Amino acid sequence: MNTSDTPTTVTEFLVHKDQLGTTAVRSHTAPALAEGQVRVGIAHFALTSNNITYAAMGDAMQYWQFYPVEADADGTPWGRIPVWGFGTVLKSRHADVAVGERLYGYFPMSSAVDLAPGKVSATSFMDTAPHRAQLHAVYNQYMRCATDPFYTADTEDVQALLRPLFITSWLIDDFLADNDFFGATANPAQPALLLLSSASSKTAYGTAFQMAQRARVEVVGLTSPGNVAFCES
Repeated sequence: MNTSDTPTTVTEFLVHKDQLGTTAVRSHTAPALAEGQVRVGIAHFALTSNNITYAAMGDAMQYWQFYPVEADADGTPWGRIPVWGFGTVLKSRHADVAVGERLYGYFPMSSAVDLAPGKVSATSFMDTAPHRAQLHAVYNQYMRCATDPFYTADTEDVQALLRPLFITSWLIDDFLADNDFFGATANPAQPALLLLSSASSKTAYGTAFQMAQRARVEVVGLTSPGNVAFCES
């Protein structure tokens, strides 16, 4: 445990919630860590159209609430778009999370963030900050890279890019299978035909990868002419 009170300057990228093209970069001195908190330096993260969806659906799906920012004095509603990536614990006031530990999870577009680890296990912990208590648990979990069977240091970039949406792909495949593909074929001798729109998207081709391993399933992807070669690859 490192309880150093050396000030940490945090730089963050802010987005106007109602005008996503309006942005700002600001820095501030982080407050001293509270007992039980850790400060994570965010090393790198993936930024894709998925993250723009987080912003566009920020109010409807509560994405803005994971890392809320106070509005300016003039009422400008700033937000921090969440991203998936990797970070290292810079400071810790939690007995079970050590300085230097590598983590994978859901971060703000900032140089550092304070988390409140709870439900700590050998493989992960949950951020139990009060404002996240009612938010979806999948976004509150942080994987401890030292015990994560999927982790290798040389695949961090690929994992940050693909891993979040491959989870979605896996769940779609599992959901359809649990529901017998909703009767997509009336003839048991014929395969179920599944159409995937936007086939060049990570969620679509991850789903196609999963479904291609199933018997009695034929997958057809729909895409623009410019993405055909990519999808075929």
